Amino acid sequence: MNRTPGRPLRADAERSVRAILAAAERVLAEHPGATMEQIAEAAGVTRTTVHRRFASRQALVDALATEAAAKLAEAIEDGHPETAPPLVALHRATANVLRVKAAWGFALGPAAAGSEPAARIHEEIARRCVELLGRIQEQGVIAADADLEWVRRVYYALIGEVLHGQPVTACGPVGAATATPLDPDALAARIVDTVLHGVGPRPAG
Repeated sequence: MNRTPGRPLRADAERSVRAILAAAERVLAEHPGATMEQIAEAAGVTRTTVHRRFASRQALVDALATEAAAKLAEAIEDGHPETAPPLVALHRATANVLRVKAAWGFALGPAAAGSEPAARIHEEIARRCVELLGRIQEQGVIAADADLEWVRRVYYALIGEVLHGQPVTACGPVGAATATPLDPDALAARIVDTVLHGVGPRPAG
């Protein structure tokens, strides 16, 4: 983002940046090749305003990726992964992550990869995820000899599969206009159950 180091933006300028980023997500999710002019129009600002805040289209995409990564980190933090009961934290963080990923599909997708600040945030999220899985392992829910990095990758893959190719509403993904919307909390429960217990039959009793 083309800001002067150490100087926070004025409130009106900050609102302008937020409007531009929100518009960029909407426009680029539909048309990944959209121009700065198209994004400016969607944001209700002039092209000059966009160029004043972002030196180039790539700078805008990088800022968008960093903003979305920060939202994802906030979603994880809201689950209190270090202090809440670990299974409760995993469920809440998963539901939160689904909501953020649904809202920031372009910014958290491969087309926006490449922002170093965003990459650092994602690395920290992955570290915290493994730590949370370690707390669950200590409770005996995950096998003592399980590779937690592999468990994390499976967990990430399930989240990605839930969202892949499906339109998402505020209530959750829906495959068609007549389909029943799925609640992120219900999806989170399914993901967590699959990660921890697989799909085999449960032991009797």
